[in-house]
Amino acid sequence: MAEADKYNTIESTSEGLYKEKGSKFISYIYSISSLDQVKTIVTDLKKEYYDARHHCYAYSLGVEKPETRAVDDGEPSSTAGKPILGQIKSNNLSDVLIVVVRYFGGTKLGASGLIRAYKAAAADAIENSNIIEKKLQEKIEIQFPYKQMNRIMKIIKDFDLEIISTDFQIICNATVSVDKSDAPKFIDIFNKLDSVSAK
Repeated sequence: MAEADKYNTIESTSEGLYKEKGSKFISYIYSISSLDQVKTIVTDLKKEYYDARHHCYAYSLGVEKPETRAVDDGEPSSTAGKPILGQIKSNNLSDVLIVVVRYFGGTKLGASGLIRAYKAAAADAIENSNIIEKKLQEKIEIQFPYKQMNRIMKIIKDFDLEIISTDFQIICNATVSVDKSDAPKFIDIFNKLDSVSAK
């Protein structure tokens, strides 16, 4: 399998902590699969830590053309979100969100101090998480007559393919998820069957 078909993400939520001059930086790393999750998580943390001064975050979503964002949430420009995103990138992580909640301790840290603090807090959350390797998936849509159902389902079962959705009518539809590198092979297998179309 090509290296490009693999990516690193985290298994489950972890947290980290960094303290400097009375300021406390509480960090969380999450596994995400959509932007809606980002909004929900950040909103929930703002409710939970309603008395914190800042809730800064960064995420990287998707693998081949990742969507990334860094948010300073009131900290001086590029002193919070960017160093958090930098940690995501330097650890080659995909589909993750890191939020750092800051309680101000009364002493200003300056731009370089802030960058160091947000970087360290993000790094601590990553260090405490379990990084796992995943394979890129591709969806295959299969259209087939009802009479071919048993053959299609047998292939899906034999190769242990993940079924995303099914719709069994006179003309049936099924969507399965396969490792990206295996997609051409499975499309070929399905398309060789009589009256079956896979793409």
